[in-house]
Formats: sequence, C-alpha cells, structure tokens
Amino acid sequence: MISRLSPMVAAVLVFAGSGAAQAESSRVPVPGTMVALGDSITAGFNVCGWYVPCTSRSWATGDNAEVDSHYLRLLRLDGGIRGHNGNLAAPGATSASLMGQVRRAIELKPGYVTILIGAQDACVPTEREMTPVEVYRRRMDEALTALRDGVPGVRVFVASVPDLRRLWQVGKVNGLARTFWTVGRICQAMLARPTSVKRADVERRARVRERVMAYNREAAEACAALGEACRTDGGAVFRYRFALDHISGWDYFHPNAAGQRVLAELTFRRSFDWADAR
Repeated sequence: MISRLSPMVAAVLVFAGSGAAQAESSRVPVPGTMVALGDSITAGFNVCGWYVPCTSRSWATGDNAEVDSHYLRLLRLDGGIRGHNGNLAAPGATSASLMGQVRRAIELKPGYVTILIGAQDACVPTEREMTPVEVYRRRMDEALTALRDGVPGVRVFVASVPDLRRLWQVGKVNGLARTFWTVGRICQAMLARPTSVKRADVERRARVRERVMAYNREAAEACAALGEACRTDGGAVFRYRFALDHISGWDYFHPNAAGQRVLAELTFRRSFDWADAR
C-alpha cells in the first residue's frame, strides 16, 4: 500500500513545492528609489501646518511613523531605499500637470512610482469646469506610457480618487467645515450650498461623484494597459467611508495625519508583493 501511494505523495510534494516557488517568484524586489506624483493629497497639504505642504506625512513617501507610508513600509523590507523617497506632487495639480511630473520623475529613474490624481479635476468652481473624462483618460495614457518608456521596468501604483460626496456628507453638519468651504471657495462643484436639499443641488453632487467614479475607471483601465508593471487599489480609497476625524481642521478638505495613515494602509496592501530582503 505504501509503495503504491509513494508516487502520489511524491507528486503532491512536487506540486506543493512548485506552488511555493511560484509564489516566491511572483514577488518583486524592493526598489532602490521611489517617487510620488499627484496633487495636494500626496503632498501632505495642511497636515502639519497652515496651508503648506507636509511631505513628511505623505501616505506615499513620508517618513513620519504616525502615517507609516509606503516608503517606511518598504524601508522595513529593505534598507537600500533609505533616503530615496522623492515627492513631486503639487497642491492644485490636475491631470494636466501629470506629464510634467512624469518628466521630472524620469530623470530620477525610480523603481517605484505612486500616482493619485483627479480630485482637482473635479474640485473646480463650477460643474462645467470639470475635466472631461476623455481628456483625463488621454492624459493618464500619455503619462503612464511616457513613464514606462522613460524608466524601463518601473513599477507603478495608481490610487483611486476619494469620494468627494462622502466629504460633503461628513462635513455638512459641521459649522466650521461649512464656513471654510464657503469662505475659502473650496471644491464648489461639490461643496457649494452644503445644506441645500434642493433637487438641483442634489443632482449636481451626484454628477460630480459620477465624474470622480469615471476618472477612477479610466485610470484603472490605463493602468491595466501596462500589464503587471502597474497596480491599482481596486477603488479601495474611493469606497472607504472616512470620518471627519480623518480631515484636516485647517481647511476641512485635505486628509490629516490619521487620514494619510488610512490612505497608506488601504493602498499598500494592494500594491506589489514586495520581497523581504531581511
């Protein structure tokens, strides 16, 4: 009986070993350099000061332990990336700004690039000023293609744009939030007349949300065109039901340190299967 089972057992062991080898081979080396692209969210705007970027608390490249960014998580896997965490994201950047950031990134030859862009394409003074979906897609395609061609072998991670209507939902009952949104003219396409329940305002908010959802779909498709070199969060950031406690009290719009940490956690687990060099 044992002799008859031996070939079967051997086959099972070989198969199991092969599976483990395949899982191991699917891991990718921790990059020596990473660069973050995007807008004020990735720049850490208003996280640690009054209307200034705070890249140390960026979800992508920050070095603040409270946030525990992609950079710090990669650093724990391989110390070779230490100090090589460039952040080219800029407050106010839209998809029109992405190619310029890509060109600067190419000069740095990063092994890993994170991208979160699109909130400012929708957060405009009026609904009609939002970036058309086809324009957003073209810009994403051009930027990702340029990045792939300019840095062969680069790994790219694209995060989804947060749900702007969720921001309205959690902030509309807060007097300070409403005041900041109105006086600062913040994201008026979504946040104008925050207490209004008139049909026109309800439908406007729904259309802005749909535009953000369209951006996320197009970004995911553009990423998929790069194959295994590009990953997305699968819409995790958009779906996350964040609270007002995750928003900066400086403007009631940008993520605070707690919000940045959530972004890091949601996105890193959906990034690449990085090999542990320890």
